[in-house]
Amino acid sequence: MSTSRDILAVAIPAFAALVAEPVMLLADTAIIGHLGTTQLAGLAVAAVVLGTVVGLCVFLAYGTTSAVARSHGAGSERDAMGQAIGGLWLAAGLGVALAAGTALAAEPLTTALSSSPDVAAQARDYLVISTIGLPAMLLVLAATGALRGVLDLRTPLIVTVTACLANVVLNVTFVYGLDWGIAGAATGTVLAQWGAAAWLTTVVVRRARSIGASAALRVGPVVEAARTGVPLLVRTVTLRAALLLATAVAATFGDAPLAAHQVAATIVTFCVFALDALAIAGQTLTGRSLGAGDAAITRALTSVMVRWGWGVGTVIGLLLAVAAPWLPGLFTSDASVADRLVPVLLVVAVVQPLSGAVFVLDGVLIGAGDGRYLAWAGLAVLVAYAPLVWAVAVADGGLTWLWAAYIGFIAARWVTLELRRRSGRWIVLGA
Repeated sequence: MSTSRDILAVAIPAFAALVAEPVMLLADTAIIGHLGTTQLAGLAVAAVVLGTVVGLCVFLAYGTTSAVARSHGAGSERDAMGQAIGGLWLAAGLGVALAAGTALAAEPLTTALSSSPDVAAQARDYLVISTIGLPAMLLVLAATGALRGVLDLRTPLIVTVTACLANVVLNVTFVYGLDWGIAGAATGTVLAQWGAAAWLTTVVVRRARSIGASAALRVGPVVEAARTGVPLLVRTVTLRAALLLATAVAATFGDAPLAAHQVAATIVTFCVFALDALAIAGQTLTGRSLGAGDAAITRALTSVMVRWGWGVGTVIGLLLAVAAPWLPGLFTSDASVADRLVPVLLVVAVVQPLSGAVFVLDGVLIGAGDGRYLAWAGLAVLVAYAPLVWAVAVADGGLTWLWAAYIGFIAARWVTLELRRRSGRWIVLGA
């Protein structure tokens, strides 16, 4: 299992499944961007709120993957599926609660983050409709994590590709065919998300029942899933706080910079999910090898995956640098937005090789169940990043310098993760 072929067998289908949500957001960005700058800036605000809510719950995928992979690697299939079902119930409960809370807070949130009242109105319309899909998004996270843990990468791939295609068709129909504007894009995305959630949840439940595991609500597995997820939640909070901080500063620069920031963030998200495919390989293969009690294979896999991270990040960076002059035209017709976007994309391209190594190491430590260290490391990185963003805001440095601070953010993450990898303290064997 310590070969590049094994890693790619997980990473390639994981990539296709991971990019579903970014592709949906790219489609929304492209479709809404041609409605106008106000609508695009409104999407920027709504997207960062939704991304924060869903991002905070990414532990549903990551925690489930590592837990299920460990049990599966140790040969305990019923325990693995019991943890998977616990994750689904936790996702459903959290999804309903977060949807209600986000809908109630939509107006003050969008007003606080928006650069103008018109932008706030667009953001509010998109956000309120999108909350209907929040439970579906969390169910997709938990179900996908469970299937990754048992090395079923094919099902999430098929489901997410289908959902992406449906999302584009629905959005074009509602936005331009029915003239629903930004609300139409939100409606189409919600329908696609619920279709994917129903499909994936059905697959997990059927697999559990086929081996005699109960799909009924049981408090124990749900509590265990929540307990395992708390450190990963803290880790994710620090990452999302950094994104919110950058968006808040971008909003002070005006509508056009905020719109350009949204496009840049969307493109970066796509690149991140591409790199995260290797992180998923790290989670799955690390969990399985540690569960099977094999430290040597774990170390060998980690070394190979880190090299892949540097290599894939380099390729992404080169492609992004070459495409930077043409990419803005896909998302906006506003020259002032496009002009601000090109230098930002070049800055982002520079940091992609280091980002590749960061995401691989993050995935390895998640797969090892090293959530407590990741939580403390995330807090340390946020403390290092916040002064950089604050300096840009005080100096009114503009969007390019704001994204230059992102290089410092990635560098700080790499330092904390590489130190942990070299320590070897994350290698804990057994189920």
